[in-house]
Amino acid sequence: MLPAIEAHTFNQEVLRSNIPVLVSFWAPWCRVCRWVEPLLHNLQLRSASAFKIVSVNADTNLHLASCYKVINIPSLLLFDRGQLVERIDHFGSQAEAQQLLECALDQIARSQLSTG
Repeated sequence: MLPAIEAHTFNQEVLRSNIPVLVSFWAPWCRVCRWVEPLLHNLQLRSASAFKIVSVNADTNLHLASCYKVINIPSLLLFDRGQLVERIDHFGSQAEAQQLLECALDQIARSQLSTG
């Protein structure tokens, strides 16, 4: 299970993080969320400490979801140094989700190389 954060911890855990953060907005009723979460968990295990992945229950954090204009569940938002740098709002299949996540990982790697 991914670490869950709430609106009151979002600033500290995401925006002030010294490493990139991939935020998964999900909902308990979402079937797609159920097959995206294991992909995210495996991605976190493979990437060690290069970045972290956290989850936000959009149903219980409506203000936060609204603030970031989350209209599709699941939505993945990639933050680096407090800035939203990438978002993934649509998943057609597990293969597509895996490919989109790999692209997000590449973006993180490029970002870390450019900051040295």
